[in-house]
Amino acid sequence: MTELKNSQRSLLEEIRVDFPKFWGQIPDKGFFFGLLALWSVLFQFWGNAVFGWIDSPSMFEWAYFVHDTASEDGHGILIPFVVLGLIWWKREELIALPKRTWWPALFLIVLGLVLHLVGFMVQQTRVSIVGYSLGVYGLTGLVWGPRWLKSTFFPMFLLLFCVPFGTLSDPITLPLRILVTKVSVGFSNTVLGISVMSDGTFIFSESFRYNVAAACSGLRSLTALLIITVIYGFVTFRPLWKRVVIIASAAPIAVAGNISRLTIVIVTGDAFGHEAGKMVEQKLGFVTFAVAMACMFGVGYLLRDREAEGGERSKRVGVEATPA
Repeated sequence: MTELKNSQRSLLEEIRVDFPKFWGQIPDKGFFFGLLALWSVLFQFWGNAVFGWIDSPSMFEWAYFVHDTASEDGHGILIPFVVLGLIWWKREELIALPKRTWWPALFLIVLGLVLHLVGFMVQQTRVSIVGYSLGVYGLTGLVWGPRWLKSTFFPMFLLLFCVPFGTLSDPITLPLRILVTKVSVGFSNTVLGISVMSDGTFIFSESFRYNVAAACSGLRSLTALLIITVIYGFVTFRPLWKRVVIIASAAPIAVAGNISRLTIVIVTGDAFGHEAGKMVEQKLGFVTFAVAMACMFGVGYLLRDREAEGGERSKRVGVEATPA
């Protein structure tokens, strides 16, 4: 009964019980957080040279403003909490690691500083965000050593998703919009028998006329799905090639999800008129993500280590066949 209760502990209770143990077994915390505070002060008072958007020298205020106002980049606010959650998930592994001061990690800190200086001079605060993240990663290696760097590479890698795309996404968005439009129209004409035409990103017939907006291009779902596939790949698989495959599948999966959604819009518009298709497009955005998640888990299923599973089955069969 006690074991059952322990297995059903809530997350808050788990943190309340396990955090003091985790915190107490991490050495040199004062050293690390002192360095982190100094590193953060630099980016608070000399982190942003772009005053057209927000009148503040703080990189953190600039990043929050961009993430809060641009829907495509809103995920950036949540990423630091995701990183902390994954570090908490790996806490037992991190506690067991040998820890020591490792001076070669200064290279990462210096590289982060150089990136920040370049970003500051060319007024690209997003480059400074990369520099800050790299510096924080280097500080952990300086205080706790190379084994810590290796074990936390994956969670810290996710900090790159704090970088806002902004106008940099334009060269990606338009080709994705055109691709989604052409494939959806082609599928509707040849497979579904629906007479529909396209002109660039416009889809039209006698019953409806739609424009595939940037939000339907797959970029927003691609970013979210890329984050999820990175987490899924690193948590589920150990071989590097499997992680690369699952992460690389994010782009075609996201596009496939958007094609499914747009095809549903075309079918609805052809059957019930323009307004019905528009309502589906606005209300059924989850279709894109549902299809994408199903495809991701399908790829994960194909990548499962069946040899290991077969070995376990052989062992069980061997045990069962052994005479008493």
